[in-house]
Amino acid sequence: MKCMKNWWARATQRTLVTSLFVLLGANSSAIAGDLDYGKVGEPVKLIVGYQPYYTQSWSGVIMKDKKLYEKYLPKGSTVEFSIGLQGAVIVNAMLAGKQHIGYVGDMPGIVSTTKQEVADIRIVASLGVGMDQCNIFLARPDAPNFATQMEAIKWLNGKQVAVPKGSCTDRFAQAVFKKANVEPAAYLNQNIEVITSGFRAGKLDAAVIWEPTASRLVQEGLAKRIASGTAVNEKDGGYLTMRYDLIKQRPDVVKAWLSAELDAQLFLADSKNAQEVARMANEQTTGFSEKVLWSSMYGQNAEAVGGASERQLLPYAITPEVMTSIATSATFLHSVKSINVDKLRPEAVMPEFAAAALKERGLSSPVGSVKALPDSAYKGK
Repeated sequence: MKCMKNWWARATQRTLVTSLFVLLGANSSAIAGDLDYGKVGEPVKLIVGYQPYYTQSWSGVIMKDKKLYEKYLPKGSTVEFSIGLQGAVIVNAMLAGKQHIGYVGDMPGIVSTTKQEVADIRIVASLGVGMDQCNIFLARPDAPNFATQMEAIKWLNGKQVAVPKGSCTDRFAQAVFKKANVEPAAYLNQNIEVITSGFRAGKLDAAVIWEPTASRLVQEGLAKRIASGTAVNEKDGGYLTMRYDLIKQRPDVVKAWLSAELDAQLFLADSKNAQEVARMANEQTTGFSEKVLWSSMYGQNAEAVGGASERQLLPYAITPEVMTSIATSATFLHSVKSINVDKLRPEAVMPEFAAAALKERGLSSPVGSVKALPDSAYKGK
């Protein structure tokens, strides 16, 4: 256990450094020019950045476990999955040419498309949309029992609040504070391990964190939920991103991956697969029980603390609603100086591949949704 904690601390520290590296626009690690992916129809070698420690991107967990891509990629192709503890780590690797496809949250996904002077990255599909996957406020266990979520948010005024900056939680927290006119005494840039330690030591009043860490901290008694995006109608989202040189050279690979991604999202949406999905996530993470992982995707939370009957909607495609969310988030990110443009270049988002995949299957968006289940539905250990 001590070894695992030390690994987590080292890894999250690297995550923080890399996150700042990306958001400051550093480009010393970039590889000039396009990578070579071979000709259409040839076997391809892909490195995919994904986040088993970020519930909203768990279609990547399913892809890795079930190898759904093997049905669609050219025979002889190989795929390596690389874990990123935060989306900014994946973005940095994609900018450096070390990864080709990325499963990321909204903030790193949007930021990545504005770094075209380093490498051209595009958003090609939606991983999911929700209110309480990345958008979760936690408070210390002895915090008051609030009558409403907005009362809980107002309580944060003048308090010590931590968030992993450069993440989807950072965007959400800043948006909520702006809407609610809340100013914490300190808005701390802390990684997951430091936040956990802060709650354990009683040094934090609150934090904004994503699933499955939010469920773990609650189930371990280190924190309690007080609010989510439902309080201010603020959605969270995840995106599938790809390097444009891959898209340009290998449209067959893009089509293949998106076909497999569609299979993964359909699997995720079926509540009969909830236990299996939790098992997959348990095998691809450390430090989380299977029950915590199940709860983070499928568990029902009380409405009073931001629980929603739908844990995640799966648009899959880049719908007009998703585009509106991207545009709104981009405007906000520009307002807080996280990106240098107030709207993304038109080519930053490429909806045509996901739209074609749906048309080929005779499906429409959304392809499904993950419904919240009562604790009694959990059948694991």
